[in-house]
Order: sequence, then C-alpha cells, then structure tokens
Amino acid sequence: MKLKAREVEGIIVLEVKGQMIGGPEAAVLPETIKAEIDKGKKRFVLDLGEVDRMNSTGLGNLIGSLTTIKNAGGELKLANVAEKIQSLLLITKLVTIFESHDTVDKAVRSF
Repeated sequence: MKLKAREVEGIIVLEVKGQMIGGPEAAVLPETIKAEIDKGKKRFVLDLGEVDRMNSTGLGNLIGSLTTIKNAGGELKLANVAEKIQSLLLITKLVTIFESHDTVDKAVRSF
C-alpha cells in the first residue's frame, strides 16, 4: 500500500494505492492521519480509487481511521470506491457507517 496526502480547500485528501491487506505498510494510514490531526486538520477524504484489494485488516484500518478522526471531532468521507471494495462494505454493512462519493471533488464539496 502506498499513501499520498494532499490538501484541497483545507481538507486532507489521502490517496491510497495498492492493497489494503496489512503488513508493515498498514501503519502508514493511521500515522498519517494522526500527524494531520496534530496539525489541527479534522476533515479527511480517503480516495480508494487505486485500491485493488482489501481484506479484514484493511477494513479494520478503515474503521480505526474513522474512529481516530471522529474522536478528534473530525469527519472522514470515502471517494472513488471501486465496485469490489463497495461490495465488501455492503456485505459487512460498513456502507451504513461510511459516507461515500463518486469522486474526490464531490467528497470535498460535501463538507
């Protein structure tokens, strides 16, 4: 998994590429979110358009990220969720917890 963070209109957009399946790189997402929260950022968009695989560890990472952000008084929205990832969110009923948008622009505008 690779992660790139950028700021758009005061919102942190986190672009995830590759597989969200655990391993040493799994810590990158929570560490990045914590660093941005420490800088006072509270609004996040997680761009999943380049994620080709996700397992239970990846789902746990998503839930942990949401919890960290909400505990800091912030919001997390998903963007570009691929069909196979969307199916996983549907099966696990996490689709009811995460606000999802077709594009990063739509997610940013939703704040």
